[in-house]
Amino acid sequence: MLLPAWELNPTFDVAYNLGNTEYQLKKYREAAQYLSFALRHWPLLKGVAKLKPNAEKWLAESRAQVGAVGVTVSMAGAEVLVDGKVTGRAPLEGEVFVEPGEHRVEARLSGYETASQTVRVGKGGTAKVELAMTLAKSEANEATPVANVAEGASAPGAGAGAPVEKKTPAVPEQQEQRPQERTWWPVIALGAASAVGLGLGVGMTVASNSANSEARAQQHKIFTAGGGCVASPSFAGQCAELHDAGERAGRLGDIALASYIASGVLATAALTYALWPGRGGEKATALLVLPAPRVDGVGVVMVSAW
Repeated sequence: MLLPAWELNPTFDVAYNLGNTEYQLKKYREAAQYLSFALRHWPLLKGVAKLKPNAEKWLAESRAQVGAVGVTVSMAGAEVLVDGKVTGRAPLEGEVFVEPGEHRVEARLSGYETASQTVRVGKGGTAKVELAMTLAKSEANEATPVANVAEGASAPGAGAGAPVEKKTPAVPEQQEQRPQERTWWPVIALGAASAVGLGLGVGMTVASNSANSEARAQQHKIFTAGGGCVASPSFAGQCAELHDAGERAGRLGDIALASYIASGVLATAALTYALWPGRGGEKATALLVLPAPRVDGVGVVMVSAW
C-alpha cells in the first residue's frame, strides 16, 4: 500500500514509514534513500516532531553501512542513471545511496552525447561526480536542388513560350468527425489526491499512536507512584498532562480517519471516471470535489457530468 502511494505522490510520512520498514529489514541503501527524503521534507508540525529523532537515528545507522554519490550534470533535465537504473533528472535532490564498491554514473539527454563516469565508494563514504554533456554529432544533410519558385517554370529551353497550365489547389477531403477522446487528467488528479489523503492518514495514525503511548506512560507513572487522577491534588499537574495527551491522540485519530475516508472516496471517484462509458464527442464537464461539513464529521461531495 505504501509503495503505490509513494509512486503517485511522494510525501515525508510515506517516506518515513518506508524507511522504517527497510531499516527493520536491514535494507540500508533503500532505508537511507527514503529517510533522507523524509528529513529533507519534514514539516513543522508539533504532532510529528517527536518522530524526527527516530528518523535521524535510523538514517545515521543506515548511512554508515552504504556509500553515497553526489551527482552534478551540466544540462538540467538530463536523465541520471546509476548502474543502468534511472534515479531521476538533473538537478538531483540530495545524494544517491549505493552499496559499497564500484559504480557507473551516466547522464542522458536527447540531442547530447551520453556522459558517464565510474567511481568507487566505501561504507560511509561519499563520491562526487560531475558530468559535462556535449552536443551529439550530426551527419551533414545532402544538398537539395532549389526548385524554381515561378509557377509553371521548367528547365531552360524546354517548352519555351508554351502556355503555362495553372494548377488548382486540391481541396482536402473533409475528415470524418471522431468522438472526442476522454481526458485522463481527472483520474491522475483524483489518484494523486487520494494518495495525499492516504499519506496524511498514515502520518496522523503514527502521531496518534505516539500520543497514546505517551498517555499510557504518564498513566503508568502516576499509578506507580500510588496516585490517581480522582481526588489526588498532588498529581494534578501530571493528570493534566495525561488529559492533554489523551485529547491530542483523539484529535489526531479523528484526522487520520477523515483522511482515510477522503482517500477512499477520491480513489472510488477516479475508478468510476475511468470505467464510466463515454458519450461520443460530447465533452465531459469538470469534476468538482467539495468538502461537506456535518455534525458527526466531514464528508465529500462530488459533482460532474460524464
